[in-house]
Amino acid sequence: MPVARFSQMILLPLSVAIVAFAGLCPAQDSSSAQDSPPKQDVPAKSSPWNQWRGPQRDTTFTGKTWPAKLTDSNLKLVWQHTLEPSYSGPITDGQRIFTTETVAKREETTRAFDLQTGKQLWEVRWPGSMTVPFFAASNGSWIRSTPSCDESRLYVVGILDVLVCFESATGKELWRIDFAKQYDTGNPAFGAVCSPLMDNDHLYLQAANSFFKIQKTDGKVVWRTMIEEGGMMSGGSFSSPSFATLGDKFQILVQSRINLAGIDPQSGKVLWQTEVPHFRGMNILTPIEFEDSVFTSSYNNQSYLYQVPSSSGGRNPSENVSVAWSNPAKGYMSTPTVIDKHAYILLQNGRLACLGLADGERKRTSPKQFGEYASFITQGDRFLMLSNSGLLRLIKATTEDCEVISELQLPEIDDSWAHIGMGVGAAGQIQIYVRSLKGLHVFDWADSPGTP
Repeated sequence: MPVARFSQMILLPLSVAIVAFAGLCPAQDSSSAQDSPPKQDVPAKSSPWNQWRGPQRDTTFTGKTWPAKLTDSNLKLVWQHTLEPSYSGPITDGQRIFTTETVAKREETTRAFDLQTGKQLWEVRWPGSMTVPFFAASNGSWIRSTPSCDESRLYVVGILDVLVCFESATGKELWRIDFAKQYDTGNPAFGAVCSPLMDNDHLYLQAANSFFKIQKTDGKVVWRTMIEEGGMMSGGSFSSPSFATLGDKFQILVQSRINLAGIDPQSGKVLWQTEVPHFRGMNILTPIEFEDSVFTSSYNNQSYLYQVPSSSGGRNPSENVSVAWSNPAKGYMSTPTVIDKHAYILLQNGRLACLGLADGERKRTSPKQFGEYASFITQGDRFLMLSNSGLLRLIKATTEDCEVISELQLPEIDDSWAHIGMGVGAAGQIQIYVRSLKGLHVFDWADSPGTP
């Protein structure tokens, strides 16, 4: 999602591969023409949390109805494992849960755990590390991208701009692409951040200062587009792509450190493009479709709704992209969640704001700070918000006020910059997945005894 604390915050040749099967770790860590929209873009209710911001890439959880409140009596830690740092959000294929880490500032690791028991199933390590520029050093030099997975494969992007595909059941490497070497772009100054986007047969990824379509089966590059110059202030993406249908045109929304664009998924053609005002190329949010337009916000700038030309699926009769509205609200790292035509966004100053997407009016700003970073999961008119401090809030979305229904400090979690995840356990209970800098944590969330 989740970047140099940049996002929502790879891999060198595999010289060390450790496949550690059942029994290596305890279940409980006592140390505490044009493509049509892909089927995966409209998942079934049982679809697992298998990529950045969830199966629909919009924070929506469509499974079992949430409990009415969030309390220490109805949110219980099931299992956890102590790990080395990572900004990758936890993902699952419904049976296994996957996470990454950077070990001893030398290697990157992918691990798979049994989702219900916490038993480690396998682990793979490879040489992969770098040091980010000194002015970003406080953000850490560890893996950033959130992986993606389908029914049989796991796709991991490490900090050195390499994409590796693993067999999800065993950890066997199936193929890899070293973008930095293959395209002679060098390592991105702040590390690779983009989280891969999936359809049925392909992956889409920002890498090597450009945007790629890649075959899932063998890693073959289908096309490369939106090629931009590199450099510390413009090279390497901090954002992640998403699918959208603007008017009658299915496309992929892509935000580089400078530009926002719509890409035809079949041909790779840039359908439209506009520069987004930016400070040192810090455009981080995942762009959001809204009524044939596109919302984004950027560090030290403003929030914007861009009108796309009608020839590219938008409502704007002009051939040029235009700004429908702008608002001084400054988004930074946290991609907002959208409920009933309103964006709930954590601002650069740490306050939570509600923006009307139709007109850009700021409906509400919280009187207090909610954190430096937050990730969201949404159901109906409520959303969960996990701050970087490990404080989990259940909030009712209203335009008059964002009502905090309940909040809970998660045990042993005080530093989390990865996107929260959610699923349904074997007994039908809701599960919440949290990747802190120090570990992986799985919680059950159920109605308290006696709740009607």
